[in-house]
Formats: sequence, structure tokens, C-alpha cells
Amino acid sequence: MVIESSLPIGSSAPRADGINKVTGAAKYTSDIRLPGAIWGKTLRSPFAYAKILKIDTSAAKALPGVHAVLTGTEIGDAWYGRRIVDVPVLAQNVVRFIGEQVAAVAADDEDIAQRAIDLIDVEYEELTPILSTDEAIKGDAPILHPDVIGYQGLPEPLSEASNIFHSITWGKGDVNKGFESSDLIIENTFTTPTVHQAYMEPHCCLVDIDNEGRAQVWAPVKTPYTIKNQVAQAVNLTPDQVLINPVTIGGDFGGKGSPMNIPLCYFLAKASGRPVKMIFDYLEEFMAGNPRHPSKIKVKTGVLKNGTIMAHQADLVFDSGGYAGYKPLGFLPGASGAAGPYKIANAKITSSMVYTNNIPCGHMRGPGEPQAVFAIESQIDCIARALGLDPFDYRKMNLITEDDQTPIGKTFKDVRAVETLESAADTANYFSKKAPGIGRGIAIAERSPGGGETYAWVALEKDGSVTVSTTIFEQGSGTYTTLQQVVAEELSLPLDRVAYRVWDTDKVPFDTGIGGSRGTRVGTLAAYEAVLAVKESLYSCASELLGWPVKSMSIIGDTIVRTDTNESYLWSSLIEQNGETLIGTSHVDDKESAPVTSFTCQIAEVSVDAETGEVKLLKITTAHDTGKIINPMGHQGQINGGIQHGIGYALMEELAIEDGRVTTLSFADYKIPTTADMPELRTVILESDSGVGPYNIRGIGENPNAPTAAAIANAVDDACGIRVVNLPVTAEKVYYALQRSKA
Repeated sequence: MVIESSLPIGSSAPRADGINKVTGAAKYTSDIRLPGAIWGKTLRSPFAYAKILKIDTSAAKALPGVHAVLTGTEIGDAWYGRRIVDVPVLAQNVVRFIGEQVAAVAADDEDIAQRAIDLIDVEYEELTPILSTDEAIKGDAPILHPDVIGYQGLPEPLSEASNIFHSITWGKGDVNKGFESSDLIIENTFTTPTVHQAYMEPHCCLVDIDNEGRAQVWAPVKTPYTIKNQVAQAVNLTPDQVLINPVTIGGDFGGKGSPMNIPLCYFLAKASGRPVKMIFDYLEEFMAGNPRHPSKIKVKTGVLKNGTIMAHQADLVFDSGGYAGYKPLGFLPGASGAAGPYKIANAKITSSMVYTNNIPCGHMRGPGEPQAVFAIESQIDCIARALGLDPFDYRKMNLITEDDQTPIGKTFKDVRAVETLESAADTANYFSKKAPGIGRGIAIAERSPGGGETYAWVALEKDGSVTVSTTIFEQGSGTYTTLQQVVAEELSLPLDRVAYRVWDTDKVPFDTGIGGSRGTRVGTLAAYEAVLAVKESLYSCASELLGWPVKSMSIIGDTIVRTDTNESYLWSSLIEQNGETLIGTSHVDDKESAPVTSFTCQIAEVSVDAETGEVKLLKITTAHDTGKIINPMGHQGQINGGIQHGIGYALMEELAIEDGRVTTLSFADYKIPTTADMPELRTVILESDSGVGPYNIRGIGENPNAPTAAAIANAVDDACGIRVVNLPVTAEKVYYALQRSKA
């Protein structure tokens, strides 16, 4: 593929790992082969809530080819969690969801392991499960985690045991006074379903205990340093006794940040004396992964007749399922966006995380944001209709502008919300005439780039080769490519001259990992500082060997140039004379909130069949307020993928759960969008010089998928007058609502 310009920054670049992935050369966890490795499998609970009275493993242990059989009793008090440590490696006396792991086997092959699992006999005492958040928060509901007060990692202490293990409130002003001053109050309740990330590679791991007693781990994890610490705690090792080795990650979308079966795999390896590999099949993924949280969101908004928003209140309740340990903060920060990017003097947003006996939930692309944005952007349309205003005009009059505070008290610089809205409307021909049954819907949201900690090294070799090394385990977002682009840019080299290397977790004390749209923000800064450092080393080398003044040098491709005399010298020859590789290093620890944010406005166009309720998505226009774009092709790929996620959330995806049991256990039942489902997509980029870091960048990974569902639901309402408040927007829901409206 040809690079679009002589310098890489701002040019579309091929993926650094692209050729290896499409040719099969990339090494995933399942591709790693270790001598003597055996297979691990688990027995899972058939009950949503039950006591474990007895487990008989004698027949499984007697099966030829079985090397280890474990239960919660054998491994003892072993727990893990990304923040709240409440997930048992194997169930301890009680199971809290259908699919919880009760026993584990390590055997010569998968078939023997499965036969051994089938031979394990468990006696349960079934308990009455709590299957909804409404049940869980009742005063007389049984407490699913009686010891929750003592759990390590609670974001806030609890005064008493409760199924509501965390609540947080954002806002400003006095909502009660705001409602008292309002001419009109509009209230609605919105719900969103459980949704799986649907990555191609399921959860898997390979663990080998080496001759020094260290746990060597191969697993597709995007936060290897935090997982190293969590695994060490779970299996009673020190962090330096756990090594996470880099492998290719086959998709993530938020779901590959938890230890999952790594601690259990370690215990099986320890018990068997052999390396053990465990790979979920997709039935296990759908039954016991860590999908997006379902939510119930009650919103109440007070407005004046002229459209001014006087008060807004949102109460979000998230079903965490049986455990809370799959969230790095213990709650979903995206819930704070439930008042949108609007000028609201009085706002109050409350988010509650609740234990139930459903599948435990974790992170998925913009945790909490798609749920919150669906609610607020649907509500904004409802308000506009009630006031007799067009949803575009109503948003334009209420969106924040420069120096305005958001509803939760944040202030950003270089605010371009209105410009983003107008660009989307212009490109979508929003005000053009529509045929009957055609509707257009708008939604807008904002997200600032996350911060974090990372390291980078840039090495110049005597043969002229250049390598950038990183502690980031990229999950498919293109971070390795942007690191190459930064180094190539600063050395004035073609992109293909820069190789990349990924370090294991022995290299540095900590790296935050990928997530929160932070990869480009912290990664490019680390690469930039490392390449500046290696340039300074090269200048010092030239000064010592050639006698050139340090302040009169620059690097242009393969040469170092003395700028006051125009003399030049191959820097590879200098390094050969020096006798040592030159290395520049950097450590970035930038966790401060970004001073800028990025607005995304989407306009969906749909047709609705009034006889059947069928919804056809015809077109989506997406407008993005950005900083400098490092790799336009990669940037557009993130937009396309995010919108596809949003379309699935809006129209078809739902991890259906009946009586605590996931019933959509294959892709035959769990529908995700395919190429055939994608509409015409129009993208508008409002690039600017405002951003963070040396290149003034902003994030893109999570921004595109939040507004899509609301834009589609609003378009359906515009087309046929049916307001769908419970995702997904299906033909059945629209059809029955149309029938009720006719009656």
C-alpha cells in the first residue's frame, strides 16, 4: 500500500500487524504450542442461585488421561476482580448465576477433559434467584453477597450489606428548584439490553509454571500489568512471579480486560505439573462472558415554553449480574453523560450498580455511554416534539458553547458542538423533503480522550534499522501503527523503515493498558518523547565523533546534517563507530482530564413499513469534531466499526435471558450486523489544531458507537410516530405499537 505523503503523520498508513493477520502468521494464544501442554475445561452451574452441598469428583479423577480435578475446596479462598474483588476462581459453597464454574479438569485432550467433566456429580440446594434489579432493590430481597461490606476494592464503603453495591451522583445546582420553575415536565423510562462484545477470538489462556516457579501466561489481555497483579493476588504469588507474554488479541471491544480463567489455569497447571490451555467455546462466551450491562433509566426534564432546560434528573440502574469484578472502577463512568452536552443549570444523575443472579457484566465500548446517550437523546426528541420544535433546532439552542459548563460541571475549551450538529445536518440533507414512511433522527454526544501511563523505546542500529518498542498490548485499534508513524515522522523516514516490538510485563513496573480511548493520547506522546531522546543521543554522538555543535544538527532520513555548513553523515556509520545501539526511552504518566472533548453527531434515515413494522436503515451521517488525525484510514475504520456496533445495539442485538438462563447461545440466535445490514455511510470530519499532546490529537475509539441507537430510534419516531423506549428497535415492537395507536 502506498503512503499518501512523504511524511507519515496525517497520511493513511497500512496496519503494522495487518499482513501477519491476513496471512495467518499472527500468533494468537491458541497458536502457542508448549511441550506437554494439556487441556482444561470446567463444569458450570445449571442454577442461577443455589447452595453447593456436595461435589463428587472420584469418577472424573479415575478416568485415564486426567491429570487434575479441582473444586473450590481444593483451591481454597481464591478470588479476583478488576476493582471489586468478589469473583471466586471456582464457586465457594454457593453459585450466583447459570454458568458459574464449579469444578475444573485438566486432561490430555479436550475430549477426555469433557468426559471427565460429565462424570462430576454435584448436589445442589436450589434457592430462589433474583432476576431483575427491581426485585434486587426491594427492602425484603435476600442479600446475594452477605459479605459485601468486607470486599476489597469497593469504590465507597457500605454502611450495611446491600444488593446495591455502589451508587454515585453527578450534577450541579438544585433540581427541585429547577422543576418548580419549569412550565413543562416530561418523564420517561428507557431500557437497554444485555449485549455481547462479539469479538472473533473467545477468552482463552495458556499457563506454564517454569523451573523458577514463575507463572508464564499467554492470554489475549489488553491490560496486562493490572491483570498480572490480579492474577498474583488470586493465586497467592507476588507480582514478579507472574509474567504476561504478548500475543495477538483477536478483538476486544472492552471485554478482554479481566483475568477470567488465568488464575484457574494456574491452579490446574500447579496441580498437574503440566502447562494447561483453556479456551472458551462461544456457548461459554454467551453464557458466562462479561457482556455490556443492561439498564433501566428513568429521566425527568423540566423546561420553559421557550425551550430552556431548567432541570434534568436521570436515575440509572445497571444490572451487574452475579458479580462486580469485571469493571475497573466498580461502576460505569459513561453514565455521567445521561444529561448530554446541554446547557442545564440544575442537573442530577444517579447511577446504581446492582447484584442479581444474571450473567455478570463488564465493559463494552464506552462503558455506560451507549445506555446513557440512548436515554438522553431520546428524551431530547420527546421534549422537542412536546414543544412543537424540530429536534435539530431544539438541540442547537441548548447545546453548550465555549465557556459553558456541562450538566455535571465540566468546562472544555474549543467547543464545537453546534458546528458538528450543523455539519451533520448539511451533509445528511436533513431539511430536504421526505417521502411518506421515511424518517430522520439526530443524536449527539461527546467524549474526551482518556489518560494513562505507558513507556516507549526507540532504538537506532548500526545497520540503519529503527525499532519502536512499547509496553502496550494492542487489541486491534491500530496503536502500533500510530507509534510507527510518530517515529517515522520525527526521523523523516518512510514508514516501512520503522519496526515495532512489544515487551512482556517484566520490562517496566506498570502500564495502564488500552481502554478509555487513551491509546493514541498516551502512546503517541511516549513515542514522541522517546524519539526526541534518541535524537539527542545521536547529536551527542556526532558532537563527540565529528566535533559538530549539538545545536546545529538535524536528522533527515538516513543522514545527520550539520545545519550551519550543510555537511551530512550517515547516522548508521556514526553508530557503528560508537559501537553501541542508541536508545531513547520515555515514561508517560498523564492521567489528567483532557481540556478538550470531541463531539459526535449522527443522523439516521430510515423507512418504516406501516403494515409490518419493518425498519430499514437507509443512511447514517456521522460528523466528528477531531484534533489532528494521525492515520485517516485507521480513524475511519474506528468510525465504521463503532457505527456497526451502534446499529447492532439499535436494531437487533440482545443477549436474551429467561429465568436467569441465556437463551441466545450461538450466532444463529444472537444476531449481529453483517455487511448486508450496513447502510450508506457518510462521514464528516471537522479537523482542528486543538487537542492534546505534541500533535493535538483527540480520541475516536469509543465516540462513534454511543449516539447511533438514539439516532435510529428518533428516526423511527419521525417516520411513523412510534417512540420505542426499549432497545432493540424491532419490527415486532413497532408493529404492535402501530396496532395500539390505531386502536
